[in-house]
Amino acid sequence: MNKYYLIIFGPPGVGKGTQAELLSSELGLFHLSTGEVLRQAFENGTELGIKANEITQRGELVPDDIMIGIVKEALEHNKKENGFILDGFPRTYHQAVALYEIFNGLNIKGIIILHLIADNEEIVRRLLNRGRSDDNEDTIKKRLLVYSDQTKPVLDFFKDKYTILEIDGLDSIEEVNEKIARILKIN
Repeated sequence: MNKYYLIIFGPPGVGKGTQAELLSSELGLFHLSTGEVLRQAFENGTELGIKANEITQRGELVPDDIMIGIVKEALEHNKKENGFILDGFPRTYHQAVALYEIFNGLNIKGIIILHLIADNEEIVRRLLNRGRSDDNEDTIKKRLLVYSDQTKPVLDFFKDKYTILEIDGLDSIEEVNEKIARILKIN
């Protein structure tokens, strides 16, 4: 049985969450979505979960140290033997360095980063079409700029540590999933 330690990476609207869900289902992986982890940590009454909930209730962003703690806690308690897929983490250089240290501490090796790439104009079109109230063109372009500014340092940090596979994220959900399966040699 193959183990997969995957990080799915890419701009908003490229389909990271969708692909992460498909892969976790197909491969029996622990899908670590940071948003879901925050909800579960709070529901389980963990110290970090309660702290994170207090911060989000005030309308503030959860600081890196709390996010890192929650991800570490979730990985330490992962019961799925096939591995995991991280979705939405790391987002910053500081988080990337911390994640590298977590992986070393847990002796997790063979990390593969699936970097879904897409043209910014197409991403803007996709996000405008999904019809969320916070998805206007200016907001989307700003989010893409922030993503670009934060992403490059994260990918640069990982480039000589892990395998980074670039995948065109603009095809259909099924086509992107098939590309990933081929690259990972999933039968």
